[in-house]
Amino acid sequence: MDFGLVLQTDPPASKVVELMKRAEGNGFTYGWTFDSAVLWQEPFVIYSQILANTSSLTVGPMVTNPGTRTWEVTASTFATLNDMFGNRTVCGIGRGDSAMRVAGRAPNTLARISEAMKVIRALGSGQEADLGGTVVRFPWIKDDARLPVWMAAYGPKALKMTGEEADGFILQLADLYLTEYMVKAVKDAAVAAGRDPAEVKICVAAPAYVTEDDSPEALAHAREQCRWFGGMVGNHVADLVSKYGEHSAAVPDELTDYIKSREGYDYSHHGRADNPDTAFVPDEIVDRFCVIGPVEKHIEKLEALRALGVDQFAVYDMHDAREATIDAYGARVIPAVNG
Repeated sequence: MDFGLVLQTDPPASKVVELMKRAEGNGFTYGWTFDSAVLWQEPFVIYSQILANTSSLTVGPMVTNPGTRTWEVTASTFATLNDMFGNRTVCGIGRGDSAMRVAGRAPNTLARISEAMKVIRALGSGQEADLGGTVVRFPWIKDDARLPVWMAAYGPKALKMTGEEADGFILQLADLYLTEYMVKAVKDAAVAAGRDPAEVKICVAAPAYVTEDDSPEALAHAREQCRWFGGMVGNHVADLVSKYGEHSAAVPDELTDYIKSREGYDYSHHGRADNPDTAFVPDEIVDRFCVIGPVEKHIEKLEALRALGVDQFAVYDMHDAREATIDAYGARVIPAVNG
């Protein structure tokens, strides 16, 4: 199993680079960041520094979207980094929840994501792409250029499209039941589209918080540090409920039931442990969606995720124990999971 580190690009950027270097030294193979131009610093500038200060880490956004940058610019940025550092990027892409909404625009449609994935992958891999009637190709790109595109998804149509078109699936929660349900949907769609389902990489991303023991006090603190994640996921769930209804065969009740007490959301606290808009998230959801507790609990859950077909676990490291979590994973979790 690969391991990734997910960070916000909060200033100073040097701290983001430092944590990514620390992660690579602890056996992490992927470095991801949020991509929301209003809320945080520009990630692609920081990727250049991360790549320059690491030797093999693969970096990319979790996730970018097809609305805040023109597609040829996105592809050119990835291709330039790959030309400089040797095909060490991955394009995570989604609807653009925070990036679009804080700029006063609606998240992108699935049709737009589909079109963008094709263009960005083609251009970033040295092929031609049609930009609405004008066919272009980067004249400077190398023959061995490649750019995998991984799609973030929750809903049935997005899961189907991921299996049909994406190189990887990003699932932002670590609940075992929902992971099994959604991985199956993606793999089944890949098979139906005539693809080898093994070609679609599966990445589960969620907060991880390692505690010294499983005492009520330790677990309570860990939950408070990770409760924000249920609120972030709740934004996507609220969109699904709006589209498919509160109880629908298209979306499991296990995903939708917990947002009944949700009352709005302030993106200025997005992805932060002190988010006041996530009080509605119950302890049970924190435990199901995140990975918390002593090292042994992390190993147990990660092995269960791997058995469900998960290729990578990406640690959301937005809490008060960032270095400690990276070090605990490097010293005890990653070696145990990978033998």
